[in-house]
Amino acid sequence: MTLNMRLGTSSSLNHSSPKEWAMKHKTLGLGTVNFPLTYENDDALIDEYVKEAKKNNLVIAEVGVWRNTLDLNEDERIKAIKYAVGQLELADRIGSRCCVNILGARGSRWDGAYKDNFTKETWELGVKTIQEIIDEVNPKNTYFTIESMPWMFPTGPDEYLQLLESVDRDRFAVHMDIFNWITTPRRYFFNEEFISECFEKLGEHIKSCHLKDVKMEDDYTLFFRETSAGNGGINIKHLIKRGLSFDENMPFIIEHLSTDEEYLNSVAYIKALM
Repeated sequence: MTLNMRLGTSSSLNHSSPKEWAMKHKTLGLGTVNFPLTYENDDALIDEYVKEAKKNNLVIAEVGVWRNTLDLNEDERIKAIKYAVGQLELADRIGSRCCVNILGARGSRWDGAYKDNFTKETWELGVKTIQEIIDEVNPKNTYFTIESMPWMFPTGPDEYLQLLESVDRDRFAVHMDIFNWITTPRRYFFNEEFISECFEKLGEHIKSCHLKDVKMEDDYTLFFRETSAGNGGINIKHLIKRGLSFDENMPFIIEHLSTDEEYLNSVAYIKALM
């Protein structure tokens, strides 16, 4: 594996204590973690997890929000924003590389695909909401980021550059999930070129990356299926090398697997690849 690669999993792995949590990741040769607690947890427990991560040289890559701050129900939207503020405060307190959410969806599913996701009004509300969250916290030790997604803003590197400009906050940065942006045959078949484009345009702003894979099915109509690393058509080695060329400590988080065993298999695959 590349010497400075910070590989991790979105699973906290089955554990009974902060010490066991950290040791499991270290024993696997992992160098980064997603924080397994929220701002609503006990402060002493949060501190214990942070202490064990530092002791074992595990960089805390992400504190997740995963709430719809563009919810059509205003009460639910306010709750989601409050949660995002709390998570960003937590990320800043513990020195996570980023706090991450999606921009949001204009429908019943929090991360769903809707026509109204792409209106001018949604863009403007998304920008305003990000600004409000960052301004409320005024973070000094972390960044608020939006994960790249297939069916909501931003849908490509140029659109993310526009979002960075529109939000206009020093503590707003990029969470890169290249796989969520593999939405056309051209991006799929020429994924090395697309990966390079994304990092050339956004690399200096990227704080964390996800790792998985995408398979374009042969059947009609066009369909892309998310899959585990190595079971799709994306050049993962190229992705990792491009990320490390901008930041030798770039976190790469394996995600969306069902069991710890699947995560461990994916870790082994990535290590062998590098």
